Amino acid sequence: MQPSDFSSHGAVDLGARKAAMEREAKRQSAGSSGAASQFSFDVTEQNFQTDVLERSTQVPVVLALLASWSDQSQQVETALDRLVAASGGQWHLAKIDTEASPQLAQALRAQTVPMVAMVVGGQVVPGPAGPATEPQLRDWLTQIFDALRQQGVIPEDAPGVGPETDDLDEPEQGSAEAEAAAALQRGDIPAAEAAFTRALEADPNDAEAKAGLGYVRLVARVQAIDVQDAQRRVAENADDVTAQCEVADAEMAAGQVEEAFTRLVGLVRRTREDARDQARQHLLGLFDVLPANDPRLIKGRRDLTSALF
Repeated sequence: MQPSDFSSHGAVDLGARKAAMEREAKRQSAGSSGAASQFSFDVTEQNFQTDVLERSTQVPVVLALLASWSDQSQQVETALDRLVAASGGQWHLAKIDTEASPQLAQALRAQTVPMVAMVVGGQVVPGPAGPATEPQLRDWLTQIFDALRQQGVIPEDAPGVGPETDDLDEPEQGSAEAEAAAALQRGDIPAAEAAFTRALEADPNDAEAKAGLGYVRLVARVQAIDVQDAQRRVAENADDVTAQCEVADAEMAAGQVEEAFTRLVGLVRRTREDARDQARQHLLGLFDVLPANDPRLIKGRRDLTSALF
């Protein structure tokens, strides 16, 4: 598929987006407990162009089309999470919930789920379709990266795949991170928030707990708002700070990170005093969701500084 083959149309299914957001919250918690990676993220029609096609010009992106009802999808997702965690950022993992983004799955000509592909320089290289084990996925990645090295696409000393993942740290039983992951699995957002809070009280420099706390708070806020009403209020008054923050939360939860940051940076730029500080503080809270080396966070911080000074 060429980059120009993809286009998105139609309204956003807010119910499906909320389901995708909750799945991402669980993934974020898994990342905080060592089971996933900061280089793994969810993709929708809205951020496919930037977070897959454009990103793939800088780093290879493995694309996984999944379905929440599919045990095989869960197996593939778990395996890929472990592999990308071990890769140290040599490639990124983009996940598509085919139920939340059916148009995207159709555009990618998904005949079955799970389905895996590699995107490099905007070009899609097909991969395994159907059930696949971690060793099978590792072998496929190894072959892909061998070919990319031979073609000079990646440096000769870039292995592409990391060490075997059997020795990756598992969340310690009884730890705050493990407790938060368990709470999210049963849908108990307050318990997850409390667990991450305790982790930060024990170690204020725990970046992963900080990101986990930021995300569960985001989930809690989005569950409590009427996104369509917030969008209506923004259309009526672009300087309605509360409504803009609610829409930014919905965008962030749906994976539209750049859109959320741009929205609030613009609000900071054109408002003053209490309204400006409210927008700034809310944006800083969204910054906490991303790892420190995420390029979108780096750009967002730079844009905020420019807006303030």
